[in-house]
Amino acid sequence: MQGQNQQQAYDRGITIFSPDGRLYQVEYAREAVKRGTASIGIRTSDGVVLAVDKRIRSPLMERSSVEKIHKADDHIGIASAGHVADARQLIDFARRQAQVNHLRYGEPVGVETLTKEITDYIQQYTQVGGARPFGVALIIAGIANGEPRLYETDPSGTPYEWKALAVGADRGDIRDYLEAHYDESMVLSEGVDLALEALASVAEDGLAPEGIGIATIDVETETFGELSDDEKREHLEAADLLADPEAEDSEDAEDVDEE
Repeated sequence: MQGQNQQQAYDRGITIFSPDGRLYQVEYAREAVKRGTASIGIRTSDGVVLAVDKRIRSPLMERSSVEKIHKADDHIGIASAGHVADARQLIDFARRQAQVNHLRYGEPVGVETLTKEITDYIQQYTQVGGARPFGVALIIAGIANGEPRLYETDPSGTPYEWKALAVGADRGDIRDYLEAHYDESMVLSEGVDLALEALASVAEDGLAPEGIGIATIDVETETFGELSDDEKREHLEAADLLADPEAEDSEDAEDVDEE
């Protein structure tokens, strides 16, 4: 009984380490990330791809209101998994830092520089009393000095650089798929196809264009852009990943019943 009381004390104390060196609130924040729908980042030879699952819980919800991919600067995009409100706060912070860099130095902010500024901001919330860690993970993609770069932020405030990664629900299964099929020499269009295939690998009935988000940043133009529903449909049809509309309607109805 005494051991349980001690553990509860460490749970309540955000800034207190447990005897085995753990910050329980940070670990709980990681669990919040796992409950979010999946987001994927893939680095290719000529750009970076961001892909997200934008499933909605009710057919009454406007799909356009579900935002999981954001433009941070002309050459940087960010995808999120976890608490949406926390993600919005970090996205706003990233945009401000990008603008500050433009005004102060007269040049675009570096992808690594912006990532570390975000993770420094996240880390402060792991050691300040009266606050809680951010329950969200970000995938930050962009072009720096003509090279594609891809980073992940963790609720602990740690940055990681990746060739391909997944965060959110089914992270382990999607990462296994990426490890088995990723090729560093692939081009941007092949990266889009791989991202869709990875999302489809954990979806039972295929993918719908309206239920996913795809964005790319290519090396040539260094410009962030999102694919339209028609473009996503073309990729899905070419890869034979398009969901059956009847199955999709049935799935939406089941989601409403569960709620």
